[in-house]
Amino acid sequence: MTSSFSSSFPSTQLDLTTDRLVLRPWTTAEATSVLADTRSSHWADDFPAEGDRVIASLFEDHPDWLGAHGHRLVIERDSGLVVGSIGLFWPPDDGTLEIGYGIVESRRGRGYASEATRALAEFALTAPGVRTVFANVELSNPASVRVLEKAGFHRWTTEEQVARFRFTEPDRRG
Repeated sequence: MTSSFSSSFPSTQLDLTTDRLVLRPWTTAEATSVLADTRSSHWADDFPAEGDRVIASLFEDHPDWLGAHGHRLVIERDSGLVVGSIGLFWPPDDGTLEIGYGIVESRRGRGYASEATRALAEFALTAPGVRTVFANVELSNPASVRVLEKAGFHRWTTEEQVARFRFTEPDRRG
């Protein structure tokens, strides 16, 4: 998989392009549409999912999440449709940054979540002061565990029913 940066949006909003996806920062208008349940012709039929609605509702309290190192829509390159969202919970805390992701049900099983997660984690490590990207996953969600493993994350710790995975600079080179 290759990642590149696109300048098709203002310089503060960099697109990340992978083999099959474009990860583009949310706009305020898109968040408003999600919250108002206003459909866009550029959305997969089952977008937004509940997680996308939750994230859209938090942008007002977390404006940094709309920046270059925040949350992004996952766009299928072949169709041009939004098929999920992925994001970094900015700002970093002591060099660590949490990542979260979700792909709509109609596009699951295609490897999109792993592809997007790897690309955004690699991008996150280019930000000043970020040394580790992590995700917490409930052990009852084996599909999400596989997403992180395929994206190059390594299990860091396991507590009760949650596994914590991390991605660091050596993972990026590996």
